Amino acid sequence: MQRTADRIKSFNSRMQARLLLVFCVITLLLAGLIGRLIYITRTDGERYAKQVLSRQSYIRGVLPYKRGEILDRNGTVLARSELRYRLILDPQNLLHNSDKIPTTLEALKNYYGIEAETINNILEERPDSRYKILLDNLQLSQVEPFKKHMEENSNIKSLWFEEKYVRAYPYDNLAGDVIGFTSADNMGLYGIEGYYNDELNGINGREFGYYDSSLNIERIVKEPKNGHTIVSTIDINAQRIIQRHIREFNEEYGSKSIGVLIMNPNNGEIIAMASNEEYNLNSPRDLSGIYNPEELSDMTLEDKIEAMNRIWKNDIISSGFEPGSTFKPFTVAIALEEGIVSKNSNFFCDGVEHAGGWDIRCSAKHGHGDLTLAETLMRSCNDAMMQIAAMEGRDIFYKYQKFFSFGQKTNIDLPGEESGIITELENLNASELATSSFGQTFNVTMLQMAAAYSSLVNGGYYYQPHVVKEIINDRKATVRKIEPVLVRRTVSKETSEFIKETMYQTVELGTAKPAKVSGYTIGGKTGTAEKLPRGGDKYVVSFLGAAPALNPEVVIYVVVDEPQNVERQDDSSIATKLASRIMTELLPALSIYPEGEIDYLIIDNNESEDTETEEDQNDQSSEDNSQITDSEDNSEIQDTDNDTDPDN
Repeated sequence: MQRTADRIKSFNSRMQARLLLVFCVITLLLAGLIGRLIYITRTDGERYAKQVLSRQSYIRGVLPYKRGEILDRNGTVLARSELRYRLILDPQNLLHNSDKIPTTLEALKNYYGIEAETINNILEERPDSRYKILLDNLQLSQVEPFKKHMEENSNIKSLWFEEKYVRAYPYDNLAGDVIGFTSADNMGLYGIEGYYNDELNGINGREFGYYDSSLNIERIVKEPKNGHTIVSTIDINAQRIIQRHIREFNEEYGSKSIGVLIMNPNNGEIIAMASNEEYNLNSPRDLSGIYNPEELSDMTLEDKIEAMNRIWKNDIISSGFEPGSTFKPFTVAIALEEGIVSKNSNFFCDGVEHAGGWDIRCSAKHGHGDLTLAETLMRSCNDAMMQIAAMEGRDIFYKYQKFFSFGQKTNIDLPGEESGIITELENLNASELATSSFGQTFNVTMLQMAAAYSSLVNGGYYYQPHVVKEIINDRKATVRKIEPVLVRRTVSKETSEFIKETMYQTVELGTAKPAKVSGYTIGGKTGTAEKLPRGGDKYVVSFLGAAPALNPEVVIYVVVDEPQNVERQDDSSIATKLASRIMTELLPALSIYPEGEIDYLIIDNNESEDTETEEDQNDQSSEDNSQITDSEDNSEIQDTDNDTDPDN
């Protein structure tokens, strides 16, 4: 036992000695290492610090892409992105170059009026910050002198310029319904800006920075990818013409609203569109151009938001109304296509038609008498339209309404399109069918009417409306060409020829005489619609036409909602005369030149071409009074039993 205890004691002594030796060695090594670190820090510390910093990189900033331009059909810039600059300060780096602070502060004061106190506060409050915006939205002329000064003076440190783009619209309020605008972060809102946002936008680049051995910033740049440019179908001259005439009309008369749409019937291209709700695309939220200071001060935030949403809305594609007598050519075309009537068919108007228990009256209270098929359109006879629709029946009538794309979107390349409202087949009873025949009891958009009418006068081809011709990249190479989309055939060539000839006769001899333009053949149809509630004496008047009449190159649609300061609000010639004034300027501007006179059928053998009867004058002013009422015929719906208006 004693021997074992001695062995254990001897082992413990040896282990303690060994541990002491190891501890002493480690202590000596640590002391040597600490001494070496102290030596390096004192002799080469700055050199090694620079080497470490030179191996540290960071993302210095984003290099913004340039959003693509929007051009008119001839290459005129409608929307562009303009280069602006931010002046950036790196507080941490400036503090590391403390000897350069005085010269840097002096330069900022001299060139931009930035006080030294402002910079000192930033350095004190944000000493570790690498990025501080000092100035924003600088133009190149404000940047170049300071850049040159920095290049010539190495004592100015920790400043650089960062590029950015702001959206600009050279023509302010021109074509706002088509172009739209963008948010501050380059998000397209409304119009082409919204619909083609992905194509217009690009991909941001990146700028990486690091310090070299002299603690100067070096840059590595990943370039941005710019957005594509959109070539629209809009003609800037045509757009100017229609917007000016809208303004002049409102200055002379006034209206609740006006819409004008110009399109090419042969390919669906929109040439111009505008309403009287104009706003400046460069400041779309500024209502001072529409409301006076007193009105603005009385408006709540909700009022202002509602007002902005109203002026941003494109009524041409988003607002529904009853078309009135401008729909009558469709009723006739349906019957011709189905073989229900022929060009030689005759009708008798006694001033009233009985449908579904109602007496529905024509604008000619004593009737138009005997009429040919062409005369039913020229004289805008509701009685004859109701007879034709009754022969068609609701199934055929409804089928063709859908066929002409009423009650559904045209799929134009603009956001916010509405589909309109037509009476569903199960609800299309005899009285609904009768009033629908002359454009009452259903809603359409201006775009739907113009696109469908184009197919009536171009040989029967329904083209999808569109506002863009081509998409190109920033090297001017074509990315995508927008070809016309033929949706369907709506009518035969023979039916189209009849409609064109009859629409020409309607302008020459019928209710649309005020649409005449010297040197040109114009074809078209007028419309008057009484708004709900009936009897309120509020009307929408319109003209839907084409030129040249027998070989159309443009379709024009003019709609005036509640014209003011006129003798009769239901006078369709208000819209027709406006259309004539527009076409007088528009056609030459589009290089559509005056043509020789063409032969046309003299429909009424009892009256000369220049004779206008009192009944014709009534037809122009009270054409349906349709629904809204089609006041062209002052269509009065009466119950044969109780003599009350079913709409009340």
